Amino acid sequence: MRRGVGRWAAAAVVALLAAGTVTGCGGEEPPVREVAAELPTAAAPAEEPAEAPADAPSEAPPAVAAMGGKPSPSAKASAKPRPKPSRTSTAPLARPKPPTETRVPPPPPKPAPSGCKPTHRGTKATQSQVKAALADAAARTYWPTSAPDIRIPSTLMKATAWQESGWQSTIVACDGGVGLMQVMPATAEWMNQRFEQSYDIDDYRDNAYLGGTYLAWLTKYIGDMYFESDYRLDASLCTAELDSCLLNAVISAYNYGHAAVAREGRPLAIPNPQYVYNVRDLMTSCECLGF
Repeated sequence: MRRGVGRWAAAAVVALLAAGTVTGCGGEEPPVREVAAELPTAAAPAEEPAEAPADAPSEAPPAVAAMGGKPSPSAKASAKPRPKPSRTSTAPLARPKPPTETRVPPPPPKPAPSGCKPTHRGTKATQSQVKAALADAAARTYWPTSAPDIRIPSTLMKATAWQESGWQSTIVACDGGVGLMQVMPATAEWMNQRFEQSYDIDDYRDNAYLGGTYLAWLTKYIGDMYFESDYRLDASLCTAELDSCLLNAVISAYNYGHAAVAREGRPLAIPNPQYVYNVRDLMTSCECLGF
């Protein structure tokens, strides 16, 4: 979250789980698993945007692949009734409205130095504890007064946590990302101030709430600017173009930051297409959905 989340090298996660040790974060990464063709709403990826700045967050391969796991074909998101659309078109505005949120999160951190090693701290939460924490975070109403209809799909919470940490509650990444949702300390401090909370970044339950809070903030921020306050994070609203729906934009911004996706006076941007494809794929095929 943050910043670019899910940042340490995939090799570090594999070594950590297989041997109980941590390898260099700056080591060589295995090839990213392409999943664009697997997405039901994305027959072909949209044209990739211009190269991101040097200090932008990197795109990491999906945690499920990094851990050596295989997607569970039978684990599918359960269908839920969708609210009626609030406007006739679901496409983003070509020229966005001014942002309604003027208090924004801190910018993403710079890439971690070569040779750094991810670490662990605290007591590891069990798989059932993580599942319950993510479910609780998805069930929360983050904007009870101004946007009570904002809901974070459970599949999005689970997939993001799997992409970011492989559901490891104690992991601390090379760039400083912490826990299940790889929350940056500066982002956690900002969200606690913005929402008048006191979430503990090292508590796996609070870490899940922080991740859900950030997803909810991004939903409102981008939804107000580009989607006329239509906050549906619904995959059925997406087309083959990655910049066609709020769901893809929120996923992208969780990794790259809001400023790289929602830009005043400019069309919606998706600067990290592979990350979006990874999370979208995990939302329907991740083995974690069957836990």
